[in-house]
Amino acid sequence: MTDPVVGLVLEGRYRLEERLARGGMSTVYAATDLRLDRTVAVKVMAEHLKHDPSFVERFTREARAAAMLSHPNVVSVSDQGSDQGLVFLVMELVRGRTLRDLLQARGRLTVAEAFAVLEPVLSGLAAAHRAGIVHRDIKPENVLIGTDGVVKVADFGLARAVEGTGQTSHTGGVLIGTVAYLSPEQLERGKADARSDVYAAGIVLYELLTGHPPFGGDTPLAVAYQHVHHDVPPPSEDVPGLAWQVDELVARTTRRDPVVRPLDAGAFLADLEDVRSDVGIPRVPVPTGRSSAGPDTLRPTNRPTRPRPSGPLGHPSDPGTEVLGGTRSRGSRTSMLPGMGAGPTTDVAGARPTPPRPRPGVPDHIRRRRTRLALAVVLLLAITVGAVGWWLGSGRWTTVPQLVGLDRDAAIGELQEAGLDPDCCEEVFSETVPAGQVISADPAEGDAIRGTDVSLVVSKGPERFSIDAGWVGQPIDDVRAAWEEAQLPLAFSEVQDYDQDIPVGHVTGFDPGPGTELPRDSAVTVYVSRGPAPVAVPDVLGQTAEAARGTLEQLGFTVEETTGRSPDVDTGEVMAVSPAAGVAAPYASTVTIQVSEGLPRVEVPDVRGDDADDARATLEALGLRVEVQTFIAGSTVRFQNPGAGETVDWGTTVRLLVVA
Repeated sequence: MTDPVVGLVLEGRYRLEERLARGGMSTVYAATDLRLDRTVAVKVMAEHLKHDPSFVERFTREARAAAMLSHPNVVSVSDQGSDQGLVFLVMELVRGRTLRDLLQARGRLTVAEAFAVLEPVLSGLAAAHRAGIVHRDIKPENVLIGTDGVVKVADFGLARAVEGTGQTSHTGGVLIGTVAYLSPEQLERGKADARSDVYAAGIVLYELLTGHPPFGGDTPLAVAYQHVHHDVPPPSEDVPGLAWQVDELVARTTRRDPVVRPLDAGAFLADLEDVRSDVGIPRVPVPTGRSSAGPDTLRPTNRPTRPRPSGPLGHPSDPGTEVLGGTRSRGSRTSMLPGMGAGPTTDVAGARPTPPRPRPGVPDHIRRRRTRLALAVVLLLAITVGAVGWWLGSGRWTTVPQLVGLDRDAAIGELQEAGLDPDCCEEVFSETVPAGQVISADPAEGDAIRGTDVSLVVSKGPERFSIDAGWVGQPIDDVRAAWEEAQLPLAFSEVQDYDQDIPVGHVTGFDPGPGTELPRDSAVTVYVSRGPAPVAVPDVLGQTAEAARGTLEQLGFTVEETTGRSPDVDTGEVMAVSPAAGVAAPYASTVTIQVSEGLPRVEVPDVRGDDADDARATLEALGLRVEVQTFIAGSTVRFQNPGAGETVDWGTTVRLLVVA
């Protein structure tokens, strides 16, 4: 059935071309990055998990953890997102197979091949540990071997930073990880640190050497019980002839007590190199699918590879036993000891020689050897009893070192050296302790039993808050809702402010300004626009109507125009303004200008029969001029010109004829 996801283009960039693998929680596709024209791998979360916040967080954490690392032995993650209902990661595409595929095809590897595979795995893990990241799910399925022989560690989906709260391997109360590779502390207490990855890598080394994990069972619980209560057996029990140094390396890295394991993957890698040097293990290419050992030494399954007996004494058969990554003995060398018959002894570098079988009877030198052995056993028992007594008395106690003031990594190192387990870390804000330094420890300084969890409280530095610059220009109601949703513990106060550009009721700015780092309860002034500031009406009297209108409109006013007459203002010029010049009027309000149409018009009154002086006074009061002509001495007006009722311009001369 065709996969319906194939052919989709995610975020307009990643076209899914081919399904490569499917698991319970995700499916991996080969895809084309249309922007960069390259082939990538896209991991898509399973449909039934995308609504589970814990698994979405795991996806996001994988991207974040891998993005912190840049190492040739770690699969790089370049992008993360969601589109069309799919939650996905974009990763480097490694053409090849997983280490699990290789083991299923090959069975066990030679010692040299096992070291060749594990060295780059530890190198990538060491880079993660230096960055403060614990993988927590090291297993053959998460080790990729490219066709070019490059080994890469993949799937940081369970990874957490060492300082992550609680360092647990739990998600939603369920232990996540492959039980065959989980350390005892993960199974018992849900805690993981770099030494937990060391344990898992040690289990992987055992499986590379033997072809199968050290513990099996009908249920995961049965396997977990063995991890917690049993030591990992020496791989030489399944592969006789392995160097004792290799057995010791597996034992040292898989001890149940994390305190006595190598501190991290870098320390494991250093131990691996020491064993290579001590035993003389050759460097060989990483196997990519075909064994470098012949059929004499490797079987195509994961069954144990004990040599089959070829004689009555169970001697190895002629093809020999593979030892130390490719060194074989094509037969057996026999050495004769005084008083004893011949017996085969495998003569290989780094392997404990198999003691020859004695003849019947006990020679004197054998009897003396047994006596010395008995004395040694008695002495060993005495030492053991003394050690147990010391442990039950004072040996199980250790001293919690001075931790306050140390940085996080230094405090963890001090605790591990003291045989204590760091429970790291609760992070709190502090105005006095710099970020990354320990504020307190519980238990504090003093005595504690080895293995005790010591909880560390680490400073996050001063608590600071800032204003979002995007709030400027937004409606004040929206900004109030935003700072309440963000739960900003700041004291906001609002002030009305004029602004020419920002609408009324919108935020014009903050004091202190956006981006300023503010302590809790700091006072912040929010300026809210009340619109543009009032504008003073300019003096446009005497200007032409067109000039006055342009001046006022440039200041944002709306101009209305009326007309009037004035004896003092020429026609077409402004004779009055309302509001008056100099008065502050609201921005965009209306200003009325009155434009002169010329002199005022006056209706000439009827002054005939009036006394000449009274008539003069009446006419002049109306702005008219008076010219009096007297005929025969008299004082009464008999004639006027213009006549009564005529309308004339202000200042027109009215001629009066006065007769006796």
